[in-house]
Amino acid sequence: MGQKVNPIGLRIGIVEKWKGNWFAGKKEFKDLLKEDVAIREYIIRRFPRGTISKIDIEKTDKLIIKIFTTRPGVVLGRKGSEIDMVRNELYKIFKKQISIDVLEVNPPGLSAQFLADSMVMQLEKRLPHRQVIKKAMALAMQSGAQGIKVRISGRIGGAEIARSELYMEGKIPLHTLRAKIDYAVSVAFLRSGTVGLKVWVYIGEVLEKKEAEKEKEKQDAVNA
Repeated sequence: MGQKVNPIGLRIGIVEKWKGNWFAGKKEFKDLLKEDVAIREYIIRRFPRGTISKIDIEKTDKLIIKIFTTRPGVVLGRKGSEIDMVRNELYKIFKKQISIDVLEVNPPGLSAQFLADSMVMQLEKRLPHRQVIKKAMALAMQSGAQGIKVRISGRIGGAEIARSELYMEGKIPLHTLRAKIDYAVSVAFLRSGTVGLKVWVYIGEVLEKKEAEKEKEKQDAVNA
């Protein structure tokens, strides 16, 4: 089961939270969900590829948007001018009071979306796919990841027949629900056709508070 489904969706309520934090009745749900999709699409289009890692949306009496980015300077703009423009444009579209928080993803090598987008940009510059993937995997492992898996599919290297290739380093425990695994998909548009990339990054195991304390006690006992 863990091999088939989105690893983030499988872990919601365990180690992951919903990207949209709001409640709605049956009648309002459709419109609010469309609003979420429109907000995310607008923000992702607004900034260069590889800038946005994740967008969380909370709805109370106002819209609270949290933008997770590897390049906060690009998102904020000079003296916050860029983010002010985004806020004003979103207000014109949705007619709601909007608060935007910009949060830095550091290190970027632990963001699956950043890795996927950066690989796609390099593939579109016609760099060899194996070199691109190995470089991204090395960055993830250097950033502290415990494992990374990359699947590339399509007309790789301009081949006549589409195929898939899988690359992996470290471990990716997809069946362990308390394992923190970031996942992203990105598509490269090449002259020969599209090439899809899927990236899994295993960040580590999220322990309950009591388990973490027991683990610390064991470690202290070993070091004593």
